[in-house]
Amino acid sequence: MLDQDKNPFKRLQKDLKDVPPALRGRVMNDVAVAKLAMEMATLFTGNYAAVIEGILETSKPKKNNNQ
Repeated sequence: MLDQDKNPFKRLQKDLKDVPPALRGRVMNDVAVAKLAMEMATLFTGNYAAVIEGILETSKPKKNNNQ
């Protein structure tokens, strides 16, 4: 019954422990590698949806305001 009265969110507000520097470095390196891979994939694959939309888009005739 006492466990039901405890608020689990109060445990989240306690001070967090610092992450060991070695682990933090590995995680940051993994994130950087993943970001690089995503950027390289975007660079080489391009945005095919935008290219196809640009090809299929019809141009509107320009209005001549001089007449």
